[in-house]
Amino acid sequence: MESKYDNEAEKVQIAEVVKNSIAWAVTKDKDLLYSCFAQSEKLFYFSPDDAGTIFGFEAFTNLTESFFMHEDFKAISSNVREMKINLSKSGEVAWYSARLDDYNKWKGQPANWEDVRWTGVLEKQSGKWVIVQMHFSFSSEQMAKNKEGSQG
Repeated sequence: MESKYDNEAEKVQIAEVVKNSIAWAVTKDKDLLYSCFAQSEKLFYFSPDDAGTIFGFEAFTNLTESFFMHEDFKAISSNVREMKINLSKSGEVAWYSARLDDYNKWKGQPANWEDVRWTGVLEKQSGKWVIVQMHFSFSSEQMAKNKEGSQG
């Protein structure tokens, strides 16, 4: 059965949404950020720590305003590596996995996420791909390395 979707073209659009959901921070382009996510109470993501876990778009905008838009936060750059994207048979749902290096400063000090595992689910809503769920985590090896560095 031939798909009515151009899977490769869809994957290009999905990759752009995923990358923009992080890259927006360099210019603090909130419109770009918000366009990447489902504006729904069903939006959800796990952060490496429970304090950053989000339930719903309102909580997401509150975090954005209180942390990322704060004058003490400065995004430097990000690099999304090893991205893999899969599409459902219907062409309306996609899921991805990637590695993320995200370089930032908080109050002038490094606040980086390096080699973070990043997964998520997107849904095509009104003809546009948006993230509905995502998960960030550090490997146990990375956690041990981070702990070592903070004690040294």
